[in-house]
Amino acid sequence: MDSNKIIEQDFIIDRLTNSILNTISGDSFPTEISILTKSDLKNITKRKGWNFDWRSELLNEKKEQYKLTIVNNPTIIQGLLSITIENDYVFIDLLESAPFNIGKNKLYEGVAGNLVAYACKVSFQKGFDGFIAFTAKTKLVEHYEKTLGAFHFKNQRMIIDSKAAKRLVEKYFKT
Repeated sequence: MDSNKIIEQDFIIDRLTNSILNTISGDSFPTEISILTKSDLKNITKRKGWNFDWRSELLNEKKEQYKLTIVNNPTIIQGLLSITIENDYVFIDLLESAPFNIGKNKLYEGVAGNLVAYACKVSFQKGFDGFIAFTAKTKLVEHYEKTLGAFHFKNQRMIIDSKAAKRLVEKYFKT
C-alpha cells in the first residue's frame, strides 16, 4: 500500500452508542482501545475478511494504529483505526470495522463511532481542540454530516470541529 495514498473512508456510522451494542441481544458492552501490535496481525488478513492491508499500515512509522476490543475480551478485535498526528489536527488515515461488524447481519453496532470518537479524544489530548479530518467517499459526505456533525470542507475532505468532537468524546468516554 502506498504510504502517501489517500484512502477514501467508507465506514458507516450505524448508531452512536456509549460502548458497542450486540445486535442480537441488545446488550451493551464496554470497550477499550489499545495499540495495535504485530502479533494482532495474524487474524487481520484479507483471507479472514478484512479489506485493508493493516500489516503495511503498521509499518508506516508516521501513523499510529489502534484496535477496539470489548473489556475483558482483548483477543477479538472489533475494529481498527490508523491516524496521523498533523500540526494542529488528527487525520484518520484508515478506519475499518471487523468483518463480522459490517452489513445487515453485523454482530455489534457502534464500532465506527467509537473509533472516530477516539480520534477526537487523541486530538484533545494533543491540544488540537478535538479537530480531526478524513477523506470521505463522495456518497458518504452527507452521512458523516448527519451522524458525526462533520462538515464538508472541500472535495471529499471532512472536518470534525471542537463542538462535534466534544459530543462524540463525551458519548463514548466517561472522563
